[in-house]
Amino acid sequence: MSDYMFMLENHLNAEQSRFVSALQEICDEANANVFLAGGAMRDMLGGFPLRDLDFVLEGNAIKTAKALSAALGAVVTSTDDVRKIVEMTLPGGSTVSVGMSRTERYVKAGGKAHVAPASIHEDLRCRDFTINSIALSLGKASKGLLLDPMNGLADLERRELRAVSNYGLYDDPVRIWRMIRLRVRLGFAIEERTAAQYANAREAGMEKHIGPRALFEQLRQIANEANPGDVLKAFEDEKLLSQITPVLSGPKLNLQGFAKLLKVRQSVPFGTEFAVDNFALLLYLLTEKLNAKEAAGLAKGLAIDRGEKQLVERMKLRAKKLEKALKSARLQKPSQVYGVISPERGETILLLHMITEQRLVQDRIRNYLQKYMTTALEVTDKDVEAEGLKAGTPKFAKRKTEKIAARLDARPRKVVEVPMPVPEPVMQGGPHARRVAG
Repeated sequence: MSDYMFMLENHLNAEQSRFVSALQEICDEANANVFLAGGAMRDMLGGFPLRDLDFVLEGNAIKTAKALSAALGAVVTSTDDVRKIVEMTLPGGSTVSVGMSRTERYVKAGGKAHVAPASIHEDLRCRDFTINSIALSLGKASKGLLLDPMNGLADLERRELRAVSNYGLYDDPVRIWRMIRLRVRLGFAIEERTAAQYANAREAGMEKHIGPRALFEQLRQIANEANPGDVLKAFEDEKLLSQITPVLSGPKLNLQGFAKLLKVRQSVPFGTEFAVDNFALLLYLLTEKLNAKEAAGLAKGLAIDRGEKQLVERMKLRAKKLEKALKSARLQKPSQVYGVISPERGETILLLHMITEQRLVQDRIRNYLQKYMTTALEVTDKDVEAEGLKAGTPKFAKRKTEKIAARLDARPRKVVEVPMPVPEPVMQGGPHARRVAG
């Protein structure tokens, strides 16, 4: 096993590992080369948290993705029939994309891309930034082989963003937004020639060629950042948010709300499964300080459809119902509070934690996030299976719920402190020194 494969396996959770194994098996049977590439490689090699997995196939990516979705119960969230990319969400919340190895050529700046199948080396040479042009082979014949034709590893070490092409920001202006977002998230400097290309592209107004749905996708990416407020502030400083709507600046940009969201997010225990629709929270905070007309302008600037508009309203309604339930005096035990909160969606819990003025509700959510979630994890499937019950059955689920409730409601054990013996003081002067009476 290569060092890079060992590094990858140590970055994957159990669900992601199952996906990678299934993908490798399908590609080996089809004799198709498959690679991990893009942001996943950048984050893994750069020592950043691994958020999404991006796979590239020298073969039929859509057919492979559909087979994986059926086998693993993954939900297909989008399909790009031009670029042959399928994005999926795994049952545990992890996001993955499976795409065709391709080249994208632009006849004119900001125009439509001409997409064609290509080798992985050609694919990597046509990407946006060098740190995103690194791939790791997962195929049987070359498993663990690192591909870095644009010397992206060196730029990772220098903590520098460098465009692959001298015309990259002209060809696909959405890369302007991507560059600012990566600069803030990674804390990297922009390489000198890339900075000059950016200045020239902005002077030429290339950002005006970015369509509403492309901006929408960029906001989706911003929503998943650790600190969306910092990223949005950077876009405001660069005068890019006016592309969405002119009012999204100054006091209308809800930076205080994003700071509160950051604080609430930090109360979620690290490593616990807590699926959150970050985009719904971002839309809520973006529109919180806007009037109806201004909110409609934002929706138009992002080409938000009716279903996407209802994300926020549904989340607010669920938060209101959850608040009412948590105010009840009938909730006397930790297991009862856990039973009310645990079925709710993550974004509903975080939103209520931010907006509720009820101290009791705040305390109960805080206890759930900081105590009850981790305590519930102490009850494993193996504990229930030891009682002769089969996983996946109703009886199994019921018994596990009972064991979790018992663990939550159990009184903490009293710690008996045993006083440490105090050694008798000894005079200086070696082993034959006279003891001093205490």
